[in-house]
Amino acid sequence: MSILIKNGRIITATDNYVADVFIEGETITAIGKNLNLTANEIIDATGKLVMPGGIDPHVHLDMPFMGTYSSDNYETGTRAALFGGTTTVIDFILQKQGNSLQAALQEWKSRSNNNAVGDYSFHMAVTDFNPDTKKEIQHFINEEGITSFKTFMAYKGALMIDDRQMIDLMLEVKKHGGLINVHATNGNMIDYLIDKHKAEAKFAPLYHYLSQPEVTEAEASSRFADMANYTGCPGYIVHLTCEGALNAVRNATKRNQKLFVETCIQYLILDASVYQQNFEGAKWVMSPPLREKKDQATLWAGINQGLVQVVATDHCPFMWEQKLMGKHDFSKIPNGHPAIENRMELLFSEGVNKGKISLNKYVEVASTNAAKIFGMFPKKGTIAVGSDADIVLFDTNEKHTISAATHHMNVDYSGYEGWQLTGKVKTVLLRGKVAIHNNECKVEKGYGKFIKRNKVDGKI
Repeated sequence: MSILIKNGRIITATDNYVADVFIEGETITAIGKNLNLTANEIIDATGKLVMPGGIDPHVHLDMPFMGTYSSDNYETGTRAALFGGTTTVIDFILQKQGNSLQAALQEWKSRSNNNAVGDYSFHMAVTDFNPDTKKEIQHFINEEGITSFKTFMAYKGALMIDDRQMIDLMLEVKKHGGLINVHATNGNMIDYLIDKHKAEAKFAPLYHYLSQPEVTEAEASSRFADMANYTGCPGYIVHLTCEGALNAVRNATKRNQKLFVETCIQYLILDASVYQQNFEGAKWVMSPPLREKKDQATLWAGINQGLVQVVATDHCPFMWEQKLMGKHDFSKIPNGHPAIENRMELLFSEGVNKGKISLNKYVEVASTNAAKIFGMFPKKGTIAVGSDADIVLFDTNEKHTISAATHHMNVDYSGYEGWQLTGKVKTVLLRGKVAIHNNECKVEKGYGKFIKRNKVDGKI
């Protein structure tokens, strides 16, 4: 099957020009002006942007949490991602205490195999680092193509590892060509504040936010930076939200340290005022919580300064009935919110259209940098000869409104209900096949493929 995309405005992290793109099978085989090639299908992209498919390296599909599961599974979640222009996601496998990494991988494969509509990969969350776990690292990097390992500096007793384990893991991961992702918040301080607020009979969602002040993230980010610097291990801070944490990264650059930073779309455009809405605020209970307007300004600046490389989602949706588990106790509200479908359009409308970032920077933080950092470039994350034909055709002028009534995520509310956007994903190709067109999904579950990733060196 061959496809010729004609007359589109091709935007990559570095390019901006009008040309044709010729696709044979799953890959791009030619790019040029007025290509005179015969194709099975011709798509006229006149007046539209032609961009690489989005990559969201932070999602949680079908994830067990607090006695329930996130409401999007691999089928519904990756399909919704495709509708929003995201062609590849990276999910997190969570090791169970006392179990091996391999056991966790098999558990996640049982949920993902033959169910994904879009492409996907895995990070491995190491929650029980011991001599046996240590022996598994090399296998995961060399054989499984899973080259990133997540650690938690919070959630003591369930997910958190201590600093001694962190150092040992960093040295092992570095030795074999991997990278450490970190949830950088001070878990002990947060647990203290949660207990303090509950002892004072303060149970509303607002106290979720007040239990995780900026200092808890700033301190942990600084500590992680120091450990990564000491070990020389490539480090990546997930869902960074605030000025204090970004300043810790900025300080690390003064010693020529390179730390990768991801923020999420919600932290760029929403703020903590939503927690004033009584229990409605539960829709935005996530960790770390939403911050202040000054932090939004810092994060946008950080993107343009090259300190923030990736805009992800931390997509972890729960039905409203699930959120009600914490109606009388904020600490029992399942953490997470839905955004996998909205990220690309929100980032364009709020970022590019409002002059906060350029088109090239948009592609860089929505796709290319994640591909480079996590060992998928140039197969993913760009439009180039030999790359996978993961392509988004985007109408920069179409206005539309976000609503739970029309989104494709398996969740009965939206964190952005009623938001009016300018810029719409019109057609999405995944590995050379039209996946989304005219607001219809053209590929079935099982078309999505697991992407084995290459070793990483901490450079982009």
